[in-house]
Amino acid sequence: MYEYFHISAADLGKDAKVPVLKLGDSGEVFYEIAMEMVNTIKANNAAGKHTVFICPVGQYPIFVRLVNRDRISLKNCWFINMDEYLTDEGEWVEKSHPLSFRGFMDRTVYTKIDPELLMPEGQRIFPDPHDPEHIQRVIEELGGVDVAFGGIGINGHLAFNEPQDELTPEEFAALPTRVLTISRETRTTNAIGDYNGAIDAMPRKCVTIGMKQILSAKKIRLGVFRDWHRAVVRQTAYGEVSAHFPATLIQRHPDAMVIANANASQQPF
Repeated sequence: MYEYFHISAADLGKDAKVPVLKLGDSGEVFYEIAMEMVNTIKANNAAGKHTVFICPVGQYPIFVRLVNRDRISLKNCWFINMDEYLTDEGEWVEKSHPLSFRGFMDRTVYTKIDPELLMPEGQRIFPDPHDPEHIQRVIEELGGVDVAFGGIGINGHLAFNEPQDELTPEEFAALPTRVLTISRETRTTNAIGDYNGAIDAMPRKCVTIGMKQILSAKKIRLGVFRDWHRAVVRQTAYGEVSAHFPATLIQRHPDAMVIANANASQQPF
């Protein structure tokens, strides 16, 4: 059982159920993702088409630099962010909250891009706890999502789609954008990475884009780079498809890829 945890770095990707692109340091992973974004936008701009991305919070400095340097217009782009933390009352945390994804995108992306290139504010979308169906309506109006970018949580969650062992893979794949309670394991992992271990100060609720929206994208690109991603990438690429480990559902997608740095590629044990 779990033989895939013993797959060496050299063998990672061989006979995998989803492609794994192994790169060097984390900068290479972020560059690969930035180039996927930039190349998609350029191609769509040249063809007179709009671009629709599902976006996580993450490493955007390379993307911002390339957009400003190469004068790439984002006027016809829609960035649909995956999720946002909520207060106990079910409202978005304030943008000034250190964990706010809306605040993060403003600070690191939207205020860093030349205003002449930036998309209108109405094209910078976050899931709304009071209108969770809004994102699906936008996607349908625009004709679909070009690429869903993201990471993978320690329990396999994509966005905040936490495992639900009682569901079949098909039922889990159909889950829509919704409000949910964040699992303790996710809160613990995020507290270590984002809040210096202050688990009791971590938000307990969130609004997340659904698996339905992620899996309907034309492409899925997931970046992994942490120590614990060594096990996560193997379970994603080799494990049984199940709602117990949501990332395994990308095995059924026609154009999905996991992009791993050298650290995440190492054998877990």
